[in-house]
Amino acid sequence: MGRDVVSAKLDVIFKKLFTENSDLLHSFVASMLDIPPESIKEIKISNPELAPETVASKFSRLDLSLNVDDKLVNVEIQVKTDTDYRDRTLFYWAKLYTSELKSGEVYSSLKQTITINIINFNMFEGDDYHTEVAAMIKDRNEVFSDKFSMHFFELKKISKNPKTSREQWLQFINADSEEDFEMVEATSMPIIQKAVKVIYDMSEDTKIRELARLREKTLHDEASALKDATDKGIAIGEERGIEKGKAEARNEMIEKMRAKGYSEEQIKDIIS
Repeated sequence: MGRDVVSAKLDVIFKKLFTENSDLLHSFVASMLDIPPESIKEIKISNPELAPETVASKFSRLDLSLNVDDKLVNVEIQVKTDTDYRDRTLFYWAKLYTSELKSGEVYSSLKQTITINIINFNMFEGDDYHTEVAAMIKDRNEVFSDKFSMHFFELKKISKNPKTSREQWLQFINADSEEDFEMVEATSMPIIQKAVKVIYDMSEDTKIRELARLREKTLHDEASALKDATDKGIAIGEERGIEKGKAEARNEMIEKMRAKGYSEEQIKDIIS
């Protein structure tokens, strides 16, 4: 039986891995943006800490906000399906884009802002795992502004036989077992082989394993709560109408969560 390993696909492990290993982060960002690693002179992490409350928070968004050679970059991993994800990532892009504009400064000082979204569900049609969204002028092959850039990487579409450093990194993030990581080690460049070793070391750390266990439990509980609410709504709907039943089940779930002390933001994340 192989060893039990933590996965970088789990958001808290993803953030811990890259905030504590700058060489891995440089290689990862360069591969995701398809730029030479040596072109990145410096990466400044604006939110490196993993606050205790984020482990138990009822949503799966954990990100890294980076300043990469005068570009603003937000790296996010999303482990569960989110029907509002397009709007949400657009909202966070906009917040990051305007975050450094100070009163009195000209708009031209706004920096190129890029989001890197690693998602564990399929969002776009087709087999391509990478989708880049740009600000284009409709009906003309002309870029409106190069300051807007969004990259989406769908893990479920990653090949088992990676050919590029980008695909190797995504295969690494998608790995769930020792067998998966052994496959990554056999086909990857040295920096990713080092990342596998870091994952093995993290897997031997009891505190990190407990962190991963608590996070997985929280996400499992959230998924179960959503399923229970949906099932109850369907059952009620058979007698009172599907839509009315779902609405009543939703309202009942909200009241129960309020009674248990959930914040309105947490409730919104759970039922969205």
